[in-house]
Amino acid sequence: MADGSMPVRRALFLHAPIRRTPRVMLERMLELVDDDTPPDGPDGPVAELERRLADLLGKEAALFFPSGTMAQQVALRIHADRRGRRTFAAHPQSHLDVWEEQGYNAVHGLRLRRTGDLFELMTASDLAAIGEPLAAAVWELPQRDLGGLLPEWDDLCEQVALVRASGAAAHLDGARLWEAQTYYRRPFDQIAVLFDSVYVSLYKSLQGVRGAVLAADADTVRAAGVWRQRLGGGIRDAWPLALAALVGLDALAPRMSAFRDHAIAIAAAVNADGTARAHPDPPQTPIFHIHLPAPRRAVEQAGAAVLAEHGIQLWGRVRSAPDPSRCSFEVSVGENAMEFAPEEVVALIHDLLARAEAAPAFAPERRSPTA
Repeated sequence: MADGSMPVRRALFLHAPIRRTPRVMLERMLELVDDDTPPDGPDGPVAELERRLADLLGKEAALFFPSGTMAQQVALRIHADRRGRRTFAAHPQSHLDVWEEQGYNAVHGLRLRRTGDLFELMTASDLAAIGEPLAAAVWELPQRDLGGLLPEWDDLCEQVALVRASGAAAHLDGARLWEAQTYYRRPFDQIAVLFDSVYVSLYKSLQGVRGAVLAADADTVRAAGVWRQRLGGGIRDAWPLALAALVGLDALAPRMSAFRDHAIAIAAAVNADGTARAHPDPPQTPIFHIHLPAPRRAVEQAGAAVLAEHGIQLWGRVRSAPDPSRCSFEVSVGENAMEFAPEEVVALIHDLLARAEAAPAFAPERRSPTA
């Protein structure tokens, strides 16, 4: 709730606090439970999830983790220890750096070489310019904080080949690999084969409860199991988490192309209207950003008013911009956003901007003469 007056009823943001578990999903979860099979045993949901994802990604083995933060740091620690190098490369807006309190350094003594421009995708030239040996390089596919952007396939292959030729490992932050595949239109194993290790999230696109899976060769996964235990991630009774992920794998992963198509339709309507701007144009994935001609704080106040009055959450957060008179927010299309017609989103943007211009945080010198 914004002020206690109304809960979130609808959202353009995938992770809004709306928990809708359709009856069919509950029934499917019950079907996956076998009273004669120990839930944490070799045939239980965790083991089944690990086998299915290893097979889907074309890797020898896979391992459940309670969080993607732990899974990725463990993968990089293993790559670094094997090579005797402590530096890894990643985009400046990598989740590892922006959202994880630099755990790679505080816990594992690793150092990040921020590679490429803050607002552009990492390139082969950026990687070639690194003048020190790397333990690994990390690709986030898609690059969420750039609006779900992806490198073109040939560019990605060139980058990975360059890094591997230097003796470094290639790691995929595939938290949203399900969305990325809708652009590349290649089998998951054909994407994953480029990388030595692959992490996928179980609660983002798949809308599970929590958790992650790390897939790699058998030796890497065995070593990851040791580090998982050291870091307190070898939790018992993880089977409900795996069960929810299996439901998402069956019910939501096949719908990613439809989600992307709807994202493209919404973005096209926004750009045709011209009041705001959707980027990328068209979206490469079900994720894109809407850029607004208004200051962040005024937009936040306007969004709170929309939520309080209508129960519609438009974003998870509003992003500032180098130009303080502008800002942006992410639209992430899953089942949450399929009920929003493109023209409704345009109308909501008009309402939002009208409220923002009237908000106390809107700069007085930018008000229209009739405001």
